Amino acid sequence: MISVQNLSLRYGKRVLFEDVNIKFTEGNCYGIIGANGAGKSTFMKILSGEIEPTTGRVEISKDQRMSVLKQNHHEYNETPVLETVMRGNTRLYEIMEAKDAIYAKEDFTEEDGIRAGELEGLFAEMDGWNAESDAATLLSNLGIKEDTHYKQMKELDGNQKVRVLLAQALFGNPDILLLDEPTNDLDLQTIAWLENFLAEYDKIVLVVSHDRHFLDTVCTHVADIDFGKINIFTGNYTFWYESSQLLLKQRSEQNKKAEDKIAELKEFIARFSANASKSKQATSRKKALDKIKLEDMTASNRKYPAILFNNQVREAGDQILEVDGLTKVQNGEVLFSNLKFDLKRGQKIAVLSDNSLATTAFYKIIMGEDTDFKGSFRWGVTITATYLPNDNTEYFAGSDDNLIDWLRQYSEEKDETFIRGFLGRMLFSGEETLKKCTVLSGGEKMRCMMSRMMMLKGNVLCLDEPTNHLDLESITALNNGMKDFKGTILFTTRDHELAQTVADRILEITPKGLIDREMSFDEYINDDKVKALRAEMYA
Repeated sequence: MISVQNLSLRYGKRVLFEDVNIKFTEGNCYGIIGANGAGKSTFMKILSGEIEPTTGRVEISKDQRMSVLKQNHHEYNETPVLETVMRGNTRLYEIMEAKDAIYAKEDFTEEDGIRAGELEGLFAEMDGWNAESDAATLLSNLGIKEDTHYKQMKELDGNQKVRVLLAQALFGNPDILLLDEPTNDLDLQTIAWLENFLAEYDKIVLVVSHDRHFLDTVCTHVADIDFGKINIFTGNYTFWYESSQLLLKQRSEQNKKAEDKIAELKEFIARFSANASKSKQATSRKKALDKIKLEDMTASNRKYPAILFNNQVREAGDQILEVDGLTKVQNGEVLFSNLKFDLKRGQKIAVLSDNSLATTAFYKIIMGEDTDFKGSFRWGVTITATYLPNDNTEYFAGSDDNLIDWLRQYSEEKDETFIRGFLGRMLFSGEETLKKCTVLSGGEKMRCMMSRMMMLKGNVLCLDEPTNHLDLESITALNNGMKDFKGTILFTTRDHELAQTVADRILEITPKGLIDREMSFDEYINDDKVKALRAEMYA
């Protein structure tokens, strides 16, 4: 168990946490949620002992081992990959080193023999003889091939290092597991493996993630950081979100009878309980949901941006986009070849590829930013396409404008009140609208880009990794805005929930051509014929 008692953290006049008293218990997975800057990662660092709180303390049950997903990707540069993983169990690794040091001695004494025997006993108790094979299995499950296991960490790219450090955190079945954004840079197959691993894990898990599907799959509880407090709620992210929205709606319905509100809440809880049945974690969540006391449910104070795309400059005609023989070679590498398709009005297409350079190159071509390609494409005459790139650096580079002046350059209407309206939808209000572009965070820049997209009133949206840098509230609002949009969308995302709830057609662009299916995202990734075709296309 982890017990947090009277915890506060202050930086000068800024209060991040105040009088936090919570417990995390065995057999549960807690999703740590909160707006950007609320202190999710900081709280995890306090639990791990990396940061000292201003007041209060964190207590961990005796003999429980904590493991943390390391964020420093260069910490083990001079260490072999397999050894890096085994270092995740510090006590076991110390025993291994001490044992090896004794056996390496030239003047081996009787005392050394006794100590070596003691260490061998401890080593066996900790299943040390299987440590290397267990570490290798974890690496393979996380997509690190065997020929990489004995390389130095410095020889790996950033994507591979993330996976090795994740294997390190999982190694040896720790009693407490702290994971900050564990799905970053993982492909869908690896995320699915991690979801299954954590859903069956029966210890204490705390995880920070912006991936709602991941949180829904693994979490039994949500720990919500809001206004310096941390409140724990039973259920996964979707249950927390929908219940908080229901309670907000009920709060605004002043004339609704109390018994009607209670009946609505009971029906809501029963519906979620009935759906919680896919794994051990889900079964645990169902039992907990069944025991919820209505008075424990509270509406969130969280604010959600208003991402509304339906104010189109004009309605699109039947001709949207025709692509014929589109081929792109970059630095001698074939990113895609002979793409041929046309879009129907109102379709919402997830554009996939194992290579993110390919999807980005595709968007740049159809948006007229790249002319170095073969083949052709043609937009319909009624189409106004708006584009959200995955790298928005050039939109802000060298600009000393405040947010109002920055957004005004993209608007025919120059009135400040009009401009403020679009910024306000993305939660920029008052003095925030006068912030300089030079001091914006990644999340703030993305919200500015969303304001720009809404202002341009496109009837076709092209979105390349639109959830980058966004918090859960903005991602949820974006998801709802894309579902409600009446026009056509082309989008690329690693967010499973976004792809599953928005896309009705999948286009996967590969070096050997196009895979084109009119089906949902889940149907696509689970289709055996598609799996076989993908293997052939990427071979």
